[in-house]
Amino acid sequence: MFFIIIANSESSPSSLTASSVGAYLGEHPEFLDSYVQQNVHTNTIEQWLSKRPEKKSSISSSTSTSTPIDSSNKNNTSTSIIKTDDVKRKKSSQTIKQLSSTTVKSMNTLVELNDKRRLLHELTDEVNQNVSKAQILYELSKSISSTVSADGFNLYLVDETGTSIRLFTADNDDEQAACFIPINIGPGHCLAGYVAWSKETVRISDTTLFDITKYPDGLYVKDDKVTAVMAHPIINTSGTLLGAVEFFRIGSTLPFTVEDEELYHSMTRERRLNDFLLAVTKSIFQELVSMEAVMLKIMSYAKKLVNADRASLFIVDSRTKELYARIFDIGREEHDILDSSLVNDKNELTKKQSSSDEHACIRFPMDKGIAGYVATTGKTLNIVDAYSDERFNRDIDQKTGYKTKTLLCMPIMIQGHVIGVVQMVNKRNGHFTKSDEESFETFAVYCGLALHHASLYDRIRRSEQKCKVALEVLSYHASCTDEEYERYKISTLPSYIPNLKQFEFSPWSVANDMKPIYVLYMFRDLTASDSSNLNKFDMECLIRFTLTVRKNYRNVPYHNWSHAFSVAHAIYTVIKETKHNFTANQCIALFVACLCHDLDHRGKTNDYMVKSSSTLASIYSTSTMERHHFNQTVTILQTESLNIFKHFSPKEYRQMLDEIRHCILATDLVLFFENRPKLERIVESCQFDWNNKDHMQLMMGLSMTAADLCSSFKQWEVQRSNVSIIMEEFFQQGDDEKRRGIRPQSLMDRSLAHELPKNQVNFISCICLPCYSLIVRVLPETMPMLTGARSNLQRWQELADEHQSSETSTNISTSKEIITPTNIHQPASS
Repeated sequence: MFFIIIANSESSPSSLTASSVGAYLGEHPEFLDSYVQQNVHTNTIEQWLSKRPEKKSSISSSTSTSTPIDSSNKNNTSTSIIKTDDVKRKKSSQTIKQLSSTTVKSMNTLVELNDKRRLLHELTDEVNQNVSKAQILYELSKSISSTVSADGFNLYLVDETGTSIRLFTADNDDEQAACFIPINIGPGHCLAGYVAWSKETVRISDTTLFDITKYPDGLYVKDDKVTAVMAHPIINTSGTLLGAVEFFRIGSTLPFTVEDEELYHSMTRERRLNDFLLAVTKSIFQELVSMEAVMLKIMSYAKKLVNADRASLFIVDSRTKELYARIFDIGREEHDILDSSLVNDKNELTKKQSSSDEHACIRFPMDKGIAGYVATTGKTLNIVDAYSDERFNRDIDQKTGYKTKTLLCMPIMIQGHVIGVVQMVNKRNGHFTKSDEESFETFAVYCGLALHHASLYDRIRRSEQKCKVALEVLSYHASCTDEEYERYKISTLPSYIPNLKQFEFSPWSVANDMKPIYVLYMFRDLTASDSSNLNKFDMECLIRFTLTVRKNYRNVPYHNWSHAFSVAHAIYTVIKETKHNFTANQCIALFVACLCHDLDHRGKTNDYMVKSSSTLASIYSTSTMERHHFNQTVTILQTESLNIFKHFSPKEYRQMLDEIRHCILATDLVLFFENRPKLERIVESCQFDWNNKDHMQLMMGLSMTAADLCSSFKQWEVQRSNVSIIMEEFFQQGDDEKRRGIRPQSLMDRSLAHELPKNQVNFISCICLPCYSLIVRVLPETMPMLTGARSNLQRWQELADEHQSSETSTNISTSKEIITPTNIHQPASS
């Protein structure tokens, strides 16, 4: 409704009523025409039209749907003819029929532009949800069908042969379309085949008069009610035929005109306007240096699109349910962001990020703030006054010192899932409009594709790094040879090995050639406890697996095959000597995990791998070596002759790998420090339950750590010997770090070797004793572990005290020598 106040010296304001204003406008249409054109913005007219309730279409239901018609030469294949709604221009003209002719023409033009904009906007939404070529062409054809006032359309796409086309509908995809009989591309058949062959547009005003020389079969989809047809070939920019489309009218005396044909081409040309957006994405994709580079590009284009002062891009971390921003508040560094050399030069980009606090990662919960609301709901927010909105999170402003006034916040989605949130801040000329929302929503589609593509690129890069590691490993390792296998195949497994189940047994006393025999003995003993496992493992595969695992340990001082064997023996002792509730498969998983827990260990710590920028650290950001050990385990199991679980069901196999993975990762002491307090609280509150999956996982992890530290509870001679070996490995790492210019930890500094007793006291006190004290509370039979560790701690403490006492005596003696009068330098006599 129009609200116009007319200034009239002869009429008082009180005399103006709605009826008098309406009467005046009816008598003076030229005044309304002039006023609307001079004073009313087009956006306001669009809002009036959108708010007016639409009248029910006068088209009967019989013209909006159609029953499929069977054709004898189509193998009785029936196809639904898709109908579209009646065009909206007729409704618009009824809505404004009381206005002057000039106003009607202006508003009709606005309606058409609004309709086209809405169609393009809806099409973009469809493209975001349905990314296949067929679905895109179908949605475009549906939009054009509505625009040319067609009652329906048939879309045909070129099949894989390139010589035929097939009917495509909304209910099928490219694969399902194969159920329709192919149509030969060429004359002498149906209209669609001819148009695809000739690549020419055909308009038919009377369907009873088909050209029998060109398309004697008429329409592929038979419908006697069709009175007019317009068929077009679908050709891409390179001239390649993609298919054909038929638009038809039912029971209408109006044929398709040249204007309809031009409108089709106009819509096609309008689709090419997307070349601008494609140019944007091309610029992004051609410079895929890193995810940060893509973010910078996106923000640069987005700011210019809606004339915003600042831009933020928040990425959804689905694991932690948080939003984080690595590229934030980029407005004050615009000259850097728009500089292509910044994006092209990876080193410069890294330098900029490391030197600028603006690129620090900001994290907050997904349900907090405006960005969190958009990420959670997937809805757009256009806020005129940010501080008056209770959802606005002022923490970001407080961190950056920037004043936020207006906000346009929209989700970035891929396949219906929010992967990020783009937030434009402070429009430079007013506030963000509805037009900004629509433009930005279209752009957000390409943002999602770009981010998704960048993520895939990052995965590919990581895969390449994995391949490098795999090649490196393969060059160093190999599966066991047939000669090795034959030598152990003829060996007889002992029926009993004395003292093997005792905690005090020293696995280092077993000769290297006998270690595989002991492994096979322990494996057989563990599987014998469950009759269901008797036929799941064959001895040949076990022998080859054991020998291959042995071969995949490097010749480093400590983390080698002997260490793996000792840890496997420790967990075997725990399983056999305690009253646990591990399942049979969990026992196997624990034993195999211990045997493989340090596969391909390089004699270096995780911290070293990160500091030295190793390839492994670029693949695994946390628990670097442990994840590599598990990956090596899986690599071995992927070989048929080495897969000891090949007789497991798929479900059992997946569960076994999950258990092994959990156990191997648990050997990372960082995870031990995280999980031990959790289990300790459960035990102290007397709530530990073997049937609780989380409790079981914590207990398996603790058992792995207890086995991994087994040398700390062995006899003193064994303990001291092992400590000297592992310290040599540590010292080698320290020497390498010094060569690289890295300052080693004191524990790994060879020049501080005299501090060994003190370091061992700290290690046993802070790690070993807490571990064994806790496992004893759940499995009391493991008391020898705790007793042995305490005994060795006492011996190390004695050595530390002796060293401290000796050092003190030396210092005192040195001090006395310094202050002795005879040692004081006397000046020479003159």
